[in-house]
Amino acid sequence: MLLKASIRNENPVIFLENELMYSQEFKIDNPDFFDASKVAPIGKAKVMRPGNHVTVVSFSRMVGVCLTAAEELAKDGISCEVINLRTIKPLDRETIINSVMKTGRLVAVEDGYPSSGVTAEILSVIMESPAFDYLDAPAQRLAAWDIPMPYAKSLETMTTPGVKEVVQAVNKTMSGVRL
Repeated sequence: MLLKASIRNENPVIFLENELMYSQEFKIDNPDFFDASKVAPIGKAKVMRPGNHVTVVSFSRMVGVCLTAAEELAKDGISCEVINLRTIKPLDRETIINSVMKTGRLVAVEDGYPSSGVTAEILSVIMESPAFDYLDAPAQRLAAWDIPMPYAKSLETMTTPGVKEVVQAVNKTMSGVRL
């Protein structure tokens, strides 16, 4: 739906695909997906999973990793609000800020590099907004290792965040909280 919006937009739009997602299959349970007249709004994030204890923000391939981690954390009673950015520029600051103000915690996840990355921008948005005063713990940032991406699948998996790392980051920001 976002691809349709970018094609139909009168402004220049860069649509980036993560090639690591090419082999993944997705269940399409939204009947509007195939409706040519329905498009997702550019610049509007989507709350994939509502939650109360921590906000987990991501985009592209890492959204699936975050949703899997949220399911695992739910078994321990931790309610994660998972936000899919869908677009990076424009960035939906309002959705992120409102969620952090609700949960009081933030974990930002990407499989790009940490320096000057999307997660760095997300953290700076929170630091410069009223949401900063609502933080009950330091925000956590997960990104790929700052090295060239290895070609071997096993090494690639080691250098990018996975479910285990997301769970650890959420648990770190939740440390000392009694549910």
